[in-house]
Amino acid sequence: MIEKIYIARHGFRLNWVSTTWKSETGLPRDPPLAAFGEAQAQELAQHFLSLPEEERPTAIFSSPYYRCLQTAFPTAKILQLPLYVEHGISEWYSPVVPGTGLHPRPGSAASLKAYFDVIDPSWSSVWYPSRKGEDVSEIHQRTDGFVETFIPEVERKFHQKHSRILLVSHAATVIALVRSLAGNRELPLKVGCCTLSELTRKPSSTTQMLADGSHMAQGSSREWGFEDIEVDKGRVVEDPGVPGTENEVDEPAGSQVQINSNL
Repeated sequence: MIEKIYIARHGFRLNWVSTTWKSETGLPRDPPLAAFGEAQAQELAQHFLSLPEEERPTAIFSSPYYRCLQTAFPTAKILQLPLYVEHGISEWYSPVVPGTGLHPRPGSAASLKAYFDVIDPSWSSVWYPSRKGEDVSEIHQRTDGFVETFIPEVERKFHQKHSRILLVSHAATVIALVRSLAGNRELPLKVGCCTLSELTRKPSSTTQMLADGSHMAQGSSREWGFEDIEVDKGRVVEDPGVPGTENEVDEPAGSQVQINSNL
């Protein structure tokens, strides 16, 4: 049974300090970490290493975006853990401007293993967000559905092997995940780069730590919350899709796990 879930936001992004950054994967809107962000990822790894063995995560699930995989990589290496790619905790994009195409989608775990050798492609993502984007309510619906699907699937696939896991994701998705796990969609929360939240699920979901940056020498940075982008009651400004995707199909989307009937 999964008893403890750690949730980290990725480190400081290179595109925040440089306009000439290059996507390592060739995917639009997929910047790598800045040197500062890489240092934060190392600090996160050292934090987990400093914990008693019975408190450390035993598996890592990361968003497929490069900056999240970069953030997860040092922890996977230092703790000798498998790194699984999960599209359900991907980046949040606001709804696309009609007629402008779709938002980007990163490649498969097998393709991303070329960049990070610790990736274990045996895990199949249980959820895919719509490439049409989401408003604030819809990303919370996504994480609600993801949590309900993901936890039982991890426990089924790994036969109760993992009681502590680490999720590495993006600011908006991290906030929505914490709220889904805590059962409180109104939970006030802003998250900084490489900050860490800890939630315990036994005997019931409780928050032990929220968006903590004390494991980093410079603490929390670049904090973000939904209040920074909402224009009216969950509504956000639409963003254009990626040019050339106007005729692409928005699939897969939603849960990818077949629910077995008891009938």
